[in-house]
Amino acid sequence: MSVLELRDISVRYGGIVAVHGVSLTVETGEVVALLGANGAGKSSLLNGVAGLIRGTRGSVVLDGRDIGREAAYRRARAGLLQVPEGRAIVGSLTVEENLLLGAYTRRGRAARDASLRAAYDLFPVLRDRRDVGGAMLSGGEQQMLAVGRALAGAPRCVVMDEPSVGLSPLMIETVFARVRSMADTGVGILLAEQNVPASLAIADRVYVLQRGEVVRSGTATEIEADDAIMQAFLGVGANDVGS
Repeated sequence: MSVLELRDISVRYGGIVAVHGVSLTVETGEVVALLGANGAGKSSLLNGVAGLIRGTRGSVVLDGRDIGREAAYRRARAGLLQVPEGRAIVGSLTVEENLLLGAYTRRGRAARDASLRAAYDLFPVLRDRRDVGGAMLSGGEQQMLAVGRALAGAPRCVVMDEPSVGLSPLMIETVFARVRSMADTGVGILLAEQNVPASLAIADRVYVLQRGEVVRSGTATEIEADDAIMQAFLGVGANDVGS
């Protein structure tokens, strides 16, 4: 059974339709990449799924239960966590305090301690900097913290919005490798990205979004091999991936 299923999701800002009739699935332990040019509707879709946009219609089904009418915090408690674009960490709090914010839904000290261990095991550098303020971290460390914060909430599925923004190529490779590792523990990942090569390197399946609609879907291998799709909708050639 899918851990996350989106059924006919539409997102409106007033009279403007940003996303129209999107349906997709994410399986347990799977990385699903949502690719498309800037303005394709990727962020609008993720924010709608997370419950942050009022003008969202359709069903958001997590582990077989429709949570599409729930408030954002209830979706988080149910196990649908978000890593927003721009990271949104609290710079005045330490690394560990930020992680504890992510673990607020975990009841009992033992559960919270387990959440912290999971985040530190995924990103050992955060353990070394646990008492450092979030504002003092590098961009890459802040992105690790944003991902670790979501993991601390014991998610069933995480939606990630442009985690590569502002990172060096080496740091992108590091962060994306950890995202793949998170999925391998059984967490579903829905990853919205403009960095096509980095996304295809870790994704199992891909949905290509254009003007708020899905125009193509398939395995990462199928999308990568389709030069027409890569050129027309993603702005790169199949031969550019991995170069």
